Amino acid sequence: MATPLTAARLVAALRAEGCSVREVAGWRTNNRNHVGPWGPVHGVMIHHTVTGPGTDVVGLIYHGHSALPGPLATGCITKDGVVHLTGNGRANHAGGGDGDVLNAVIGESYGTYPPPTHEHDGSGGAVDGNARFYGWECENRGDGRDPWPPAQYLAMVKATAAVCRAHGWGHKSAIGHLEWSDWKVDPRGFDMADFRRDVADALALPAGVWEGEDMPQYVNLGIAGPYQLAPGAWDSVEFAEEWTDETGDHATGGSVFARGPARFSGTFSVHIDGLPAGAVVQARMSEYQDEELRADHPIHEVAGTGGGTFVVLPVTKRLASGRGMRVRLLNQAAVPVTVASAVLTVLVWKES
Repeated sequence: MATPLTAARLVAALRAEGCSVREVAGWRTNNRNHVGPWGPVHGVMIHHTVTGPGTDVVGLIYHGHSALPGPLATGCITKDGVVHLTGNGRANHAGGGDGDVLNAVIGESYGTYPPPTHEHDGSGGAVDGNARFYGWECENRGDGRDPWPPAQYLAMVKATAAVCRAHGWGHKSAIGHLEWSDWKVDPRGFDMADFRRDVADALALPAGVWEGEDMPQYVNLGIAGPYQLAPGAWDSVEFAEEWTDETGDHATGGSVFARGPARFSGTFSVHIDGLPAGAVVQARMSEYQDEELRADHPIHEVAGTGGGTFVVLPVTKRLASGRGMRVRLLNQAAVPVTVASAVLTVLVWKES
């Protein structure tokens, strides 16, 4: 339980953590305190926006819209890694959620994930999350399937760590919206357990040190040339072109692009020819150890457009020691398709 930070203390905490902060005009008095309580506060909630190209995403989070008045969060973290402060107080971001989750956050008493949530807005047992959580709305144009640039992800971690540090909270005071309300799916594209571990890493060091002490290495790989992907079986992408691999983890002509212990964030871009309109190729990250499959991660679906099909997918994860990460594809069409090009670009933070 904690008294909410003043506007001045929040700005100071963010800047001390190394965040690039923009104070949107009027944010210090922009809140929903007139319709409900603000505080005591217990944690930080992470969201993604679902906004199309050309949307003034910061303005949307500040003002809200006809169905939901603003502010829609404490701040909006854009793809360039800037934390835009949009509200100081109660904001329409969390809605109703599960009391068991709230108690687990208050006590920081859960394991890898909070207990399953069974409540949401309008349900009889829902708890008012708008009174109890700071909220970061994080710009994303594809319902969480849009890639998370490293600068943005790092800003999300640091902004969350800043609030937790200011209150004396640990990393388990950070949750995703999907962990609070049983009908929400955000944030997509990364795992909240990995995110919390990154917040813990930041909190283990003095404020503002984490980025400078832990600079990422650059990996940029591609396939040697077009190849056919037969229907019906998962197939690892073989990265035979190695333009840059500062980590040295990619064996020439191999499929592993990162080895643990490490964390990474970047994109996988693929161009597929011959995929019929409406047919699907699935993509996923998979962890291997000693050439054995040990874990599969969530599936992304690439839907055919009738001509060439192009997609950019996020790859963000944390790897345990001894594990190697691959990208695998599954052709669900009835005919073979051609992987015309595939390029992987990631930043890798090696861990000891």
